[in-house]
Amino acid sequence: MEIREPAKGKIGAEVRLGSRPLDSTEDACRTIKDLVYRHRLVVLPGLNLQAQEYVAFARKFGTPQVYFQGHYHHPEHPEIFVSSNVPYKGEKFGVSGTGRYWHTDYQFFEQPLPLTMLYPQAFALKSRETSYIDMSMVLQRLPAALRRGVEGVRAQHDAKLRYKVQATDIDKSIAELLAEVAQLIPPVWHPAIVEHPATGESILYMSPGFTTALEGLDYETNRTFLADLFEFVTRPEHIHTQYWKDGDILLWDNRSLIHKASPNPAGEPSVSFRIGIYDQLPFYRGLQPSDGIKS
Repeated sequence: MEIREPAKGKIGAEVRLGSRPLDSTEDACRTIKDLVYRHRLVVLPGLNLQAQEYVAFARKFGTPQVYFQGHYHHPEHPEIFVSSNVPYKGEKFGVSGTGRYWHTDYQFFEQPLPLTMLYPQAFALKSRETSYIDMSMVLQRLPAALRRGVEGVRAQHDAKLRYKVQATDIDKSIAELLAEVAQLIPPVWHPAIVEHPATGESILYMSPGFTTALEGLDYETNRTFLADLFEFVTRPEHIHTQYWKDGDILLWDNRSLIHKASPNPAGEPSVSFRIGIYDQLPFYRGLQPSDGIKS
């Protein structure tokens, strides 16, 4: 195993496992998880895994998630969340155009998703990147007025406006759909600042994609404050852009990072396999750990 750690103040380590990643030992996988916690993101280059091997590899780091909506599932491996605009065996395959906004996975559930593993299968020619923001670093840089606004309060996260319409929704009104989605995934509250269970770092646990309110503020004050907050969060100097190469697998910590997929040029293929992983730690200190089974 070869490890290359990032420069000080940067995110993203690289770990080369060789040609037999499924032979990785428990100690090696523990080392990789430690790198993820410290450097937020680990790139595992040069891999060539079939779908079933990919699931087996993910299991080395924890319990793979089965996403709560079945139309995202790989038809043979439900642990794989499929983002694709390419048919599979002549049928629609997963959901296209996912995650093209700043978010962290499963933030809208009582038990968020600790780790994400992503393995692209087909790239657009000119769109091969995922962007990240380190929210621990952002918290350290927050201006005093914004910092005061997020200290000691909870934030609400709501995913209903991110719902992807599917074939079974035909003939339903927008009102009916919103009511059904609100029942399926009601808004949840988490501390606006959380403490990482492995490193003890404080992290701003909010995102433009899912965070809709801070407790104690009225609607208009929330809108103004969140607009100011996310304008600061998403400034260019806070963004790390990871450019993909064939055979790359990325593993990152959803506690520390928000991320955004790149847009896909019209007519170009894009297929990615995502596996969410529960790592046997609480998502943040004070929350019970989850194995994801009830998700």
